[in-house]
Amino acid sequence: MSEGISQPDKPETLEGESRDLFSKFDDLIAMREGLLASGQEDPFNLVMEKVLSPTRAICNGRDTILLGTYNYMGMTFDPDVVEAGKQALEDFGSGTTGSRVLNGTYQGHKECEDALREFYAMDHAMVFSTGYQANLGIISTIAGKGDYIVLDIDSHASIWDGCAMGKAEVVPFKHNDLEAMEKRLRRIPEGAGKLVVLEGVYSMLGDIAPLKEMVAVAKKYGAMVLVDEAHSMGFIGEHGRGVCEQAGVIDDVDFIIGTFSKSVGTVGGFCVSNHPKFEILRLVCRPYVFTASLPPSVVATAATSIRKLMHGSNKRAHLWENSKRLHGGLKDLGFELGTEEPQSAIVAVIMPDLERGAAMWEALLKEGLYVNLARPPATPANMTLLRCSLCAEHSEEEVETILGMFKRAGKAVGII
Repeated sequence: MSEGISQPDKPETLEGESRDLFSKFDDLIAMREGLLASGQEDPFNLVMEKVLSPTRAICNGRDTILLGTYNYMGMTFDPDVVEAGKQALEDFGSGTTGSRVLNGTYQGHKECEDALREFYAMDHAMVFSTGYQANLGIISTIAGKGDYIVLDIDSHASIWDGCAMGKAEVVPFKHNDLEAMEKRLRRIPEGAGKLVVLEGVYSMLGDIAPLKEMVAVAKKYGAMVLVDEAHSMGFIGEHGRGVCEQAGVIDDVDFIIGTFSKSVGTVGGFCVSNHPKFEILRLVCRPYVFTASLPPSVVATAATSIRKLMHGSNKRAHLWENSKRLHGGLKDLGFELGTEEPQSAIVAVIMPDLERGAAMWEALLKEGLYVNLARPPATPANMTLLRCSLCAEHSEEEVETILGMFKRAGKAVGII
């Protein structure tokens, strides 16, 4: 997700006038109003009236297959996970009403961090209230004024915001371009603090980073490495530890950031590390210190889910089959996809423009299928995408049904 999503152009203001603070959003407001005036259903305001399972919900009064939820491992309705949350709610109440450094660390928070340390086989784990805060907090705390952050231009907004908050020098490079990354590192003054920030899976197109090569180059220039594994944790790698594990570089990476809102199936974020000074971050990381901790029921569900994901090899194998089946089927139907081959649980379908993308999204919803509509400036290269996120609980029959829905909707809208 590019930095531009939160950086609209500044409108011109005549001398003596007070600028309307909302005027910078006028173009976006006009675009949205134009889209809705055509009778298009608002793709960014869908309400799920009832969620039936990890793969089904009632939307607009009808049974709908969910293909846009990031519930990769289908843990949201796991009986053990749900029961753990219920028990914690009964035993500890609804919330902590405090920060982790004051009264907000319960036994469940420590158990959740223990589960993360065991899952990653790392020395340290720090749980945040959201995945966004994990990136915001760790990046802004370890790289500050006078330091340099080298990052992929397609990095998530939370990464860009962490860079801005810490006031380090930000040096972006072309997406997944190893040569461009090395050129940026080569130009940084000798002796300066350097942090390379990468993602395992990039969420818009579902493509993975060449971490083996990139981590080697980063280390060659003496940089620390942080990898955001939000969209790969639980699924990619032999033990589900992400692209770092798959690429064989997990021991060379200094920090791994992740979230509980995807494969883990709840909400929250984390950072794991083997750095010997890591624990000091609990006292100096502002998004950790100055926010309330996660409710006991949430950390209980997260810890239970993480421990079950340690034994999720069968689920991981089935999810890979689902990804291959959907990617191959959409390609055979004539859709343009974000990757040549399936690389993750995300399959991005490229639309000709926003208008036809929105029409295709609505046609699929009327078929009984929910996907994500992603639009500029959140997308790379100003693309409009229909982003499909597969789940380990999708059956083979559901994937075939999804392909039939895409075929009918694609023909009706004129995409294929």
